Amino acid sequence: MSLLPVEEAYRRLVESASPLACTETLPLLRLARRVLAQDVLARRTQPSFDASAMDGYAVRSADATAPFRALRVVGESAAGCAFTGTVEPGEAVRIFTGAPVPKGADAVLIQEQAQVETDGTVRPTASVDFRQYIRDAGIDFIEGETLLANGTWLTPGAIALIASAGHTSLKVLARPKVAILATGDELVQPGEPVGDWQIVASNSFGVAAMVAEAGGEIIDCGIARDRAPDIDAGLTRAIDEKADIFVTIGGASVGDHDLVGKVFAARGVALDFWKVAMRPGKPLMAGRLDELTIVGLPGNPASSMVAATLFLAPLVRRLAGLPDRPLYRQGLLGAPMPENGMRTDFVRTRLQTGEDGAVRVIPLPRQDSSLLSTYARADALLVRPPSAPPARAGEACRFVVLDEWKGLAEHN
Repeated sequence: MSLLPVEEAYRRLVESASPLACTETLPLLRLARRVLAQDVLARRTQPSFDASAMDGYAVRSADATAPFRALRVVGESAAGCAFTGTVEPGEAVRIFTGAPVPKGADAVLIQEQAQVETDGTVRPTASVDFRQYIRDAGIDFIEGETLLANGTWLTPGAIALIASAGHTSLKVLARPKVAILATGDELVQPGEPVGDWQIVASNSFGVAAMVAEAGGEIIDCGIARDRAPDIDAGLTRAIDEKADIFVTIGGASVGDHDLVGKVFAARGVALDFWKVAMRPGKPLMAGRLDELTIVGLPGNPASSMVAATLFLAPLVRRLAGLPDRPLYRQGLLGAPMPENGMRTDFVRTRLQTGEDGAVRVIPLPRQDSSLLSTYARADALLVRPPSAPPARAGEACRFVVLDEWKGLAEHN
């Protein structure tokens, strides 16, 4: 297969995907960062009564106009403990924020404008308007009102609203299940002895963290040696555990020990593309086996993470029903750049916001695709289009944010 442009690969793999149809019902404490699979209607009216917005005295507004006279305090209304009588002319009820406004009262005299006399009466020191400092019943929402629509991303505020509306559990979209298999004879798990010519498996943990941030559920398939049966066993496990995406890391190139493509072909995987015109990350493959989406990431650390950032994380977000994020953002070059080759180059960079509010994209030194230390320090990827001419500092550029929760997360 010929090299596919980045934007076309993105269109085929990400933009063609749809949210999963599977749902599950979860209690309130497990709804954070999930996506609604139903409309949410209020089961009650909030507040269900006229409530005081301030501490003070519930009064008749006609009794709080000049010339001011002392009012007899006949009771108290607190949150959860209402005054059940009626406020008559010349009377007041001590009231606290959130407490029910008693019958007969049509305003709240705040305590800063109430002078308490030695005999226990209270005298207004300022006029009170009709309905002043009263929260009307239903001011937040009324029973039967649609509060949240199907497809809403559940923020902490949304969950608080759901609880206030009387719900204890709700139906949400299921998380996409993503099975991750690292491949390579050279790999050992973190914490295990590292033999001669071996390295610690790291890519799968970075990719798993990326999947989790994007709303996915991880199925860890471990490490497969460079043997077709081992790789095939990982694919079988993904199918058995009903994964939505099967991700391999490494073995996606064309060397004698790169067996992933051969295993996929033997299993009948329909490849959509293999190799993308990008650097790092060229040996990226994607396809399908029945309902299972296949993503083969390259093995070099930065290549794997860059490819997962551009394609896997947005795919997981799509399946999870989360809103798309723009693939590219706009900024200014923070340093001059040489002309580019025939592939889209993704340069690991730091972001810096100037006093003018513009985002400057500053390339990091040492861009080798094996360097995790450079990737970990990066905020973003500078996008250099194919055959781009030399560029000067200050020129417009595009970049990809690596972590929405780090640095310039306001570029959502």
